[in-house]
Parts: sequence; C-alpha cells; structure tokens
Amino acid sequence: MNCSIFAKKAALQIVLIGYMGSGKSVVGKALADRLELPFLDLDDHIEEELGMSIPDIFRKKGEIFFRKKEHEYLKEILLSKDKVVLSTGGGTPCYSGNTDLLLDKTPNVFYLQLSVASLTARLADEKDHRPMISHLKPEELQEYIGKHLFERRPYYSRANHTISCEGKSVDEIAAEIAAKLV
Repeated sequence: MNCSIFAKKAALQIVLIGYMGSGKSVVGKALADRLELPFLDLDDHIEEELGMSIPDIFRKKGEIFFRKKEHEYLKEILLSKDKVVLSTGGGTPCYSGNTDLLLDKTPNVFYLQLSVASLTARLADEKDHRPMISHLKPEELQEYIGKHLFERRPYYSRANHTISCEGKSVDEIAAEIAAKLV
C-alpha cells in the first residue's frame, strides 16, 4: 500500500516518545518523509516560540517554566488536529498529565525503546547540549540514565505501541511504525 495514500485517508497525528537519544527526531523526520506528512519536533517548536534554546530556558527560566510551556504547546498542537509526525522531549510524557493528553488525542503514540547501554553510548558525546545530563561526569552517565529510565518507564510504557530500536536502522524503525498506524 502506498504510504502517502494511507496518510491522506487517516486524520493522523503520530507522536514519538522515549528517552533522550532514542532517535525520536531522526526517526520522526524519516517517518514524515515516508508518509508525506509534516514533521514537528516539540523542543524545536518551544525554542522557536520562546526565542531561546532549551538549555537557556532551563538556565534562565527554570524547569517548571519549561514544563508549563511544553504542556501548553503540546496541547495546542494536538487540539489543532493537524496531520503531523511529532517528536516530543524525553520528559514530555512524565509531566502535567501529558501522557493522558497524548493517549486521549491520538491512537498513534509510539515509544522508541533502547537499552541503557545503547542510550549511554549515544548520549556520551552529546552531554553538553542536553541540560538534564550536562552536569554529569562521564562515569556517572550510565547510572543516571538507568535510574532516570526506570523512573520514566511507567509513562513510556503507556504508549499505544512500543518499538524496540536495538540494532535497527532509522528506515526499519520508520517502516515498523508505518505498518502499525491506526
């Protein structure tokens, strides 16, 4: 079946959730291309709306301000009912009732799942650009990710679909998601 025809038949809002570094943005872009839908990264949208980077928002306004804005923009996007592939921030489902909001508005919430070891390997070189882990020493990263992932797993596991991303290419993951769309 032609994916673009399928995408046009359904009122699609596809949401990707998962821990930072799980590939939500990269997979989201590939999926959007495959389905001929617009792609939106929630963090990029927040930066654009507020005119500052996520690290600057955390530093200057604090996490509570960020989480309020994150919820506000997420709700706005979902209520618009626009067709979109949306990648969320790693913490988005864990705050402000966002998981309930997501599940109420679309049957297409996908958790991109990776092991602690894989996430640690991916995030080791990106620490300075990630406000939640920028303060960690390299030897603290794996333990932090493991603890954090354990805390967030109850939120992530509520997704309509869990996609194991271990050892898969971006295109394989995008194809697997496309095959499961409601």
